[in-house]
Amino acid sequence: MSESTQPHQQANNLWSSRMAFILAAAGSAVGLGNIWKFPYITGENGGGAFVLIYLACIFLIGVPVLIAETMIGRRGGQSPVATMRTLTKSEGTARGWRAIGWNGVIASFLVLSFYAVIGGWALVYIGKAATGLFTGADTEAIGGQFGGLLANPWELLMWHSVFMVIVVFIVGRGIRSGLEKAVNMLMPLLFVLLVAMVIYAMNSGSFGRAVSFMFSPDFSKLTTAGVLTALGHAAFTLSIGIGVLMAYGSYLPKTVNIARTAMTIAVVDTSVALLAGLAIFPLVFANGLEPGAGPGLIFVTLPLAFGQMSGGALFGTIFFALLLVAAITSAISMLEPVVEWLEEHKGVSRAKSAIGGGLAIWFIGIGTVLSFNVWESVHPLGFIPFFEGKTVFDLLDFLVSNLMMPLGGLAIALFAGWAMKREGLPADIGLQGSSYKAFMFVLRYLTPAGIAVVFLYNLL
Repeated sequence: MSESTQPHQQANNLWSSRMAFILAAAGSAVGLGNIWKFPYITGENGGGAFVLIYLACIFLIGVPVLIAETMIGRRGGQSPVATMRTLTKSEGTARGWRAIGWNGVIASFLVLSFYAVIGGWALVYIGKAATGLFTGADTEAIGGQFGGLLANPWELLMWHSVFMVIVVFIVGRGIRSGLEKAVNMLMPLLFVLLVAMVIYAMNSGSFGRAVSFMFSPDFSKLTTAGVLTALGHAAFTLSIGIGVLMAYGSYLPKTVNIARTAMTIAVVDTSVALLAGLAIFPLVFANGLEPGAGPGLIFVTLPLAFGQMSGGALFGTIFFALLLVAAITSAISMLEPVVEWLEEHKGVSRAKSAIGGGLAIWFIGIGTVLSFNVWESVHPLGFIPFFEGKTVFDLLDFLVSNLMMPLGGLAIALFAGWAMKREGLPADIGLQGSSYKAFMFVLRYLTPAGIAVVFLYNLL
């Protein structure tokens, strides 16, 4: 093993504490999926029953893979690619398992390319809210503002660029000076902003209705599609299968109990999603709006609510600042597997790896920027019935969310559950006796079955 691919043994290459890792991994999990996607899919799928199924899926599907991926990353102590190369040798498994590492690095590269564009939208909307552009505006005006943003490729490109510069700057500074300092500041800020939004929502007059909507299950409103959506989002929200947790796990000290830490991360991630719902739905109900408004809930429906409420400009600004913070904590985690790989395999310094990887991701992101305007009618694989009508953005989103993430999660569960040797696993994971046996049963049978069902449903 060359010097550049040695495991991260130096103290400055490890998280300084268990809490630092929890904040970083939770920051990766807490993103647009919690604050943008979770509320609108909850609204689309009837509320309480969907939330209950989602919580079950988090702990049966998401947490086992989170534990397995972190354990694999810590065992290898390198980038996802080098970790899987090392472990396939030490575990005596087939070379084909190495694809897990490549899938992770490529998936994180691709997902950040379009995630950064949406992160740029949050930057724009902070300014819109702060300058009072939503105040007194009607549905047509709010929709026009969002449509105007999407129709302007230069504005989208500018904010996409600003967002990527922020992400590259943080990651380029290293583990303790960059990633750890960022999450130590941003994660508490996120919770402060989120609690402020919930307190604001409590005074809207519809808080009780929102609580009932989210926590009173009505299974008559839950469809098979809703159950599968809950399964899929449980995997998506914890950032499993895209190399992030493997990369973060490679910097994790051996003394940290992975199972206990993973549960904490899942609780933090789920708490943010539920608090986001409690912040958003009271405002939606108080203004007679539709909770199942789909992806436009954050960028059209909520600005309409802020524009009609007392103090809406201030709390609209706080909300979109919250959205930005969540986007940044996820984005820095997506750049990390790429940077770690460039450092190891190309012998490039961390700062140069962050800049080079960031530039490549920024360039691919231009395709997403143009998908909303100049290339709106361009469908690169439209000649294939399966991809008919999909823009560049649609293709990237489909490739990562429907193929690479579920296949990556499935492969990790199978590798850790079936291919790896049993010796040392209980100690590595942090479980013993019946707890370890129950975990392995879930990881080997229930988790792969759940992921496989979601994968096939999304394809068919």
